[in-house]
Amino acid sequence: MEIESSGMLIIDKPAGISSAKVVALLKEKAGLHKVGHTGTLDPFATGVLICCVNQATRLARFFLNGNKKYQGTLLLGIETDTLDMTGKVIATCDQFDFPEEHLHSVFRRFVGEMDQVPPVYSALKHNGVRLYKLARKGRPVQKSARRIMISSLEILQIDLPKIDFQVACSAGTYIRTLCADIGRELGCGSHLQGLRRIESCGVTIDQSITLEEMEMLASQGRLKDNLICMSDAISAMKGMVADDVILKKIFYGQPIMDSDLTGKWIESEIKDRFNGFIKIVDIKNNLLAVMDTQKKDGLYDYCCVFHP
Repeated sequence: MEIESSGMLIIDKPAGISSAKVVALLKEKAGLHKVGHTGTLDPFATGVLICCVNQATRLARFFLNGNKKYQGTLLLGIETDTLDMTGKVIATCDQFDFPEEHLHSVFRRFVGEMDQVPPVYSALKHNGVRLYKLARKGRPVQKSARRIMISSLEILQIDLPKIDFQVACSAGTYIRTLCADIGRELGCGSHLQGLRRIESCGVTIDQSITLEEMEMLASQGRLKDNLICMSDAISAMKGMVADDVILKKIFYGQPIMDSDLTGKWIESEIKDRFNGFIKIVDIKNNLLAVMDTQKKDGLYDYCCVFHP
């Protein structure tokens, strides 16, 4: 059953399915026409997939560069060409019986800001072609290193050759590469055996529903009850409750300046995540517009306008 509401639907993506397939299933099972996601998970990975429904697709840009948190399993002693469990084995080593303190010490070396080389099997593009497609044809392309930030990296359990871990990192971080780099630092090689995203852009796994739950709720016409409304989805963005002046200007697409912003301000406890933007809502918390605060000629730019 189609839902006309707009918002974010958080899906707990299962293994063995692409992120694009999740979007296709949402369209098919829920009768939705406009759906998009805000960050791809590899087919073998599970966890938080933020799906934007209807007008909320216009908010996707604000969720592409947010921080992520994962739980994963690293397998020592085996290297693969894809750096994960889906690839071909290219090297093995049976010398991985390290003391726990040594393992913790090596993991600590990967906390902080660093340069990371993206894997040749990735969705990045070279001349418009996905890298993994080129690699599969025997024409791998190595992209230059990119600056990333790993804010925390914790070993959860050691059962050699397996190590369960949790990592919080910036957008654009490849956990496969992290695992391969750890194995290289240890001298025995390793690859990523399993991955689950438990948080993305402040959205956590406990806010998600499974595809089975999505299909059941859609059949009952209750899927909209699980939507995070657009204003709440960007709750970390500073905002204002529109007065009659702002309401009229937004309705007619008229320019807005500082002197117009006389409504009640909504402050966020989370700073800088949406720095440079403000949201305008009505008294019912319906999102009316997102404005760029980098003013030109004293006027705010409209990023997007919504119609409740």
